[in-house]
This record gives sequence, C-alpha cells and structure tokens, in this order.
Amino acid sequence: MTAGDIIFACASGIGRSGVAVIRISGSGSSSVFQALTGSPPPKPRQASLRMLYTKDKELLDKALTIYFPAPRSFTGEETVELHIHGGPAVINGVLSALAGLQGFRPAEAGEFTRRAYRNGKMDLAEAEGLGDLITADTAAGRRQAIWQMQGGLTAKHAEWRECLISASALAEAELDFSDEPVPEDLEGRWKAEIFELKETLTQYLREPPITERLNDGFRVVLVGAPNAGKSSLLNALARREAAIVTDIPGTTRDVLEVRLDLDGYPVTVVDTAGLRETADPIEQEGVRRAYDAQSLADLIIEVQDITSPSKIPNLPENRLIFHNKLDLLSKHPGNGIAGSAKTGEGLKFLELELTKAAKTAIEGAPQPLATRYRHRAALEEAVTAMSRASEAPAPELAAEDLRLASRALGRIAGVVDVEDVLDRIFSSFCIGK
Repeated sequence: MTAGDIIFACASGIGRSGVAVIRISGSGSSSVFQALTGSPPPKPRQASLRMLYTKDKELLDKALTIYFPAPRSFTGEETVELHIHGGPAVINGVLSALAGLQGFRPAEAGEFTRRAYRNGKMDLAEAEGLGDLITADTAAGRRQAIWQMQGGLTAKHAEWRECLISASALAEAELDFSDEPVPEDLEGRWKAEIFELKETLTQYLREPPITERLNDGFRVVLVGAPNAGKSSLLNALARREAAIVTDIPGTTRDVLEVRLDLDGYPVTVVDTAGLRETADPIEQEGVRRAYDAQSLADLIIEVQDITSPSKIPNLPENRLIFHNKLDLLSKHPGNGIAGSAKTGEGLKFLELELTKAAKTAIEGAPQPLATRYRHRAALEEAVTAMSRASEAPAPELAAEDLRLASRALGRIAGVVDVEDVLDRIFSSFCIGK
C-alpha cells in the first residue's frame, strides 16, 4: 500500500444495478477526465455528463461525473466519482480502463475510509461508526451507527479524557513545584475529580453492552414440552420453514436461531429441544443446550399445548406464556397469549409484545460508552490505571497512572497509539469504502 497512489473501486458493490459509482481518490485523480473523456474536469462538486472511452477510443459508457478538489472530499484528497450504468460489463470495462492508467491501482478494503482518517476527516471511532452504518440491518442499528459516526462517542470520551488531563495536571503540580508554594490538598482535588469518572465506567462495564443487542438481536428463547409447537411457532414468526416440524416428540435436538426485524428492532428467536426426562443421549444433550440457551435469554416464551398443558419446572417468573393450538380448543386459558402457530391466530399480538420488549431493552439502555471490544478493553485499562493512581504510594507513580488512563481513552478515537489496530479495523470494511 502506497499513500501517494491514486486508488479506485466500485463503491456501490459489484452486481447488476441501475447505477454504479466508481470512486477515485488521490493527488492527480482529475487526470482521469483527460484520459477517459478527452476533456478537462468539470467545475468542482457539479455533476457533468461525459462519454467514457478506452485508450483505443472504444465507447465504454455515458456517465455522470463529479469532481471534488482536496481537501473538501470524503478522503480529504482530490477525488472523482463516475456514476455509470450498473451492468457487470460496464463496471468491469471502466475498472479495466482505470487500471491501465499510470499511478492508478485498485483500492484495498477500507482504504478510502483509512485515508479519510489519515487526513483528519474523521477519527477512528467515527470511522467505526461508518462501518457499522454500512452493515446495519435494522433501524435501531442505523440510529446507533449514525450517532457514533457523527462523533457522539468521541465527544463523550473527550470529556472524560479532559477530566483525566486536568487530574494529571494537579498530580504533576506536586512534582514540578515541590519546592514552591502550591494550593493545599492537590491530591484530594485530583482524586475527587477521577472518583466519579471511575465509578461511571465501572458501573457501565458491569452491564452487557447495548451493541450486543444491536448486533446479535434481542434474544427470545422458546421453551416447552415436546410437541408443544415451538418449532411451528418459530416457522410462523420467521414466515418460512426454518425448523423441521413432525408429530414425533424430540425432533428438535439442537438450538436453532432465526433473526427477525420487528418494527426496526433486531430480535433473535431461538428454538430449543423439548424439556423432558429422556434416556436418549442425543436428546439429553439437546435438553442441556436448551437450559443453556435459557440462561442467555433476554426473554423466555413458554410454549404450552393448550390441549394438554404441562408444567415445566425451574422457569423464571418473568416469562411470556404462549398457549398454542387454540384452533383445536377454542378456550382461552385466561393468562398469557393464546393462539395457533398453524393458523396464525394470536401471532400479531405476540409480535407486538416482542416488539415492545425489544424496544424497552434497546432504547431504555443508557447511551453506549463502547461499541467495540477494543473500546471496552480501553475503558477497563483506564479504570485499572485510575484505581492504581488513587492508591499510589508516591505522587510520581500516581501521575504516571493518570497519564496511562488518559492514553487508554485516547486510543478509542485514535488520538494516540493506534498503529497496531488500524489494519484490523479497516480490513473489515468493504472494497470501495
């Protein structure tokens, strides 16, 4: 990878579409106009319709072109966008023509965003927010990603880092001016400043991160006796045949998951083996996994066969009961939700309850202080350093630990010491971004 290269890629993805966008970035990108159109660049940030040709003057396409001079572009570099027709032959033809130009090369995964970071167009946390926005598949995930991409996470971490820098200044004042008059009780002042911050981060780190719910979905586990209709209910919620359904008890032997989007909230519904005593070692393993799945659930739905209800032991009280097979016995039991996975009766009400539960769990959670494992690791490192500083036997040790805590927070936004994580972060981006 050479920083001075002119890079290009299809930023809209490969495949048939009405329009595809070819992005080109680097000093000298505007030379593409003379090379492919035989004319100079259009006015900055104004769309211009141009004919694109190969070096042999073969017509490639009629394209809408836009020129972005540095630094007012996504990457901060001179950038060109070619909006072409989205057929594979057109895309490949334009990419081949670009590859034949001196100094041009295909972009690597995430290289445009990496250049934007290098050129100060966004910090590291904002770049990760952009990556999350690209992969977001629900409205809740989109909102979270936009908040981070627009600097929400960075602003919060900068506030904490400023607190640590202030505390460090007080701690170092005792060292730098030890032979001169200084305000009294400097140690007490900086310890008071970091106490609240340390408590805030400590409490947050005890809670499961909200991004796990955004990425993995609000987790709903279906439990019940064999043949209660758990797999049928899973299929009904998924609107497809996700699980095998038979009249033979014990058909489900493993944990099966289906991802749903309920009114913009990610929900993962988990089907499990029927809970019963059995001598079959394979079914025993399925039952064990069913109990393990319960321990990870945000919500448990107990599926009861309304025609022959059975009590399942050791289930939590805060569960939702779905009385299935109402089509066989038109009598509501009086508690929980009654319906039929076969006919769809009652499913709309069940989905509304799941949506409300997911919304409460996701929107009711505090604003995330970390959206990546590396963020949490940095916060944990900062808390540990602050704890050491509070108990340090000498002021110079306390001052050093406060600096380490500040650096840990700085790494989240990419202020310090991030070279070792750049490749890992940007390699997860798609080509063209």
